[in-house]
Amino acid sequence: MKTSISLLSKRRFLPLFAVQFLGAFNDNLFRTAMVLLIIYGIYQDPTAEATLSAVAGGLFILPFFLFSAFAGSLADSEDKALLIRRIKTAEIVIMMTGAAGIYFQSVPLMLATLTATGVQSSFFGPIKYAIIPQHLEKDEVLGGTGVVQAGTYVAILLGTLLGGALVVGDASGALVARDAAIGVVLVATLGRIAAQFVPPAPPAAGSTAKPQWNIVAASIRVTREVMAHRRVRLAIMAISLFWALGAVLLAQFPPLVKNGLGADQRVATLFLALFSIGVAVGSIAVNRLLRGHVSARFAPWAALGMGIAIMALYLLIRNWETADNLYSIAEFLSQPKGDLIALALLAIALMGGAFVVPLYAFVTTTVDKSATARTIAVNNIINAGLMVAGSLILTSVVQAGLTVVDSLVLVAAATLVASWLGFRLVKETSGDEQAHEGETASEGHRE
Repeated sequence: MKTSISLLSKRRFLPLFAVQFLGAFNDNLFRTAMVLLIIYGIYQDPTAEATLSAVAGGLFILPFFLFSAFAGSLADSEDKALLIRRIKTAEIVIMMTGAAGIYFQSVPLMLATLTATGVQSSFFGPIKYAIIPQHLEKDEVLGGTGVVQAGTYVAILLGTLLGGALVVGDASGALVARDAAIGVVLVATLGRIAAQFVPPAPPAAGSTAKPQWNIVAASIRVTREVMAHRRVRLAIMAISLFWALGAVLLAQFPPLVKNGLGADQRVATLFLALFSIGVAVGSIAVNRLLRGHVSARFAPWAALGMGIAIMALYLLIRNWETADNLYSIAEFLSQPKGDLIALALLAIALMGGAFVVPLYAFVTTTVDKSATARTIAVNNIINAGLMVAGSLILTSVVQAGLTVVDSLVLVAAATLVASWLGFRLVKETSGDEQAHEGETASEGHRE
């Protein structure tokens, strides 16, 4: 097993990691500043706030559903490093628009920027996972995928913390985020500089992929091709369900913290931070448990662990007593169940990282390298479909009168489906597992 962290010293991996890290950091710096500015500074209605969080999540995810097939075919037919540089140049323009939205507190402009970042991410998504098996050895892929996933969530953590810290009150008491407006443009520029150092990644030998300009026809055709493979289909459905659950949870955090726990925006930032830390730790830990071997054998148990932790969170929150004033972080943690709520959040995310990373590695190593980007694109389409569906369901149940706290029960129930998909994939690959164990035993005997 190659030490996964040591990959950060390799030029074939470090620039890609930096590009992904800075991109995730910037997305969350912008998104956190935007959401907190709107919920705590512009809107003053619980239903509008919960609806805004769900709609914002849907606007970010929708471009993945629309453009992923085209992005995947483009990535399989062009040099991925060149595409990364073009995407990061576009990010600078997008974030300049977002900076204007934050500065002038224009909700339509901020939502338009959020949608544009979704378009940008839909083009980068197939590349970041497809390029890993192209630049890394087979026994490095799981570790590399884990480091990218962990780095992404550390970036989410840092971007979330900074985004929350840069939403401050001015002399009149109104919330402003002018420094965040400067920050998003600066980070986008750093990301473009890092992109310049990504090594060339031309199409795989023998690749016949061509860009599919009809996005509807391309989505249908590529999805049919990829989902015809049973093992890949099971892994993609499991990954997509994880992201749908994650999207719903992340959309719930700000209104849940404000209206369910009676806490301020710093506690909302803490929730997002704990989630990021947990996924990062789980992403690295599962590589250690699997010893670099790409396997889904822990996936069903990790999904069950997520469900148990979500139900624990629900039970801890449902009878929470709020105060007249919003709790600060110290006041929230000093409450009888405050620390247990924090631990439940951490457990949810820890299990999530252990669930999803091996599945990504499985997908990228199961298909031919000439079709990896298109396979990840289909994964992103299915992800997006379920995430948009999750956002719509969340919006519907909130509008129908279900509280954000009670909606956690629905999320916990969905983890049972994720676990079932994991068990089916383990059953499908049981022969591969036995062969790997035989090879390992043989190697140990020779030594």
